[in-house]
Amino acid sequence: MKILKTALATAALLSAFAAQAVEFTQVQADKSTVAFGYQQMGVKMDGKFKKFSAQLAFDPAKATAAKASFDVDLASIDTGGAESDQEVAGKAWFNTKLFPTARFVSSSVKALGGNRYEVTGQLTIKGKTVDVLVPATFTAQGNSASFDGSFSIRRGDFAIGEGSWAKFDIVANDVQIKFHIAASGK
Repeated sequence: MKILKTALATAALLSAFAAQAVEFTQVQADKSTVAFGYQQMGVKMDGKFKKFSAQLAFDPAKATAAKASFDVDLASIDTGGAESDQEVAGKAWFNTKLFPTARFVSSSVKALGGNRYEVTGQLTIKGKTVDVLVPATFTAQGNSASFDGSFSIRRGDFAIGEGSWAKFDIVANDVQIKFHIAASGK
């Protein structure tokens, strides 16, 4: 009898949890950030992108069915200086006239436990597509949530920095992408 009561209580708790499950679908761009870090002549540098759009469908109870895509407006780069922003938007770097956006599209999500996930997907910059693995943490509070993480890319894989900038002696090849994505659910 005691086992039956425990099983019923557990089922009731699971039902209550399932009834409260929220699917997060609305990215709040004004509360989110997409930033990057790199080294230039051995000095750590940081920047961010001021504009991006995203589509998201994430239910923590069905994480493997999650989908996400992000389009980053490369001309919205903020390196901390207007002259640098213009240089990086130019042909040798992002060539934003020909390639105005960077795009990430998820292909799978794996739950690691403890609100940690691995998101696999494709990142396209300057017409070049590379598979990436993005570790992220998920924090929910009611109908609001955040996704935080970082991953590295190699700018050479995307031809970011052509001509005399193609070498990695002044600007390092490794770039750390950092994100904080705020979302709301239904």
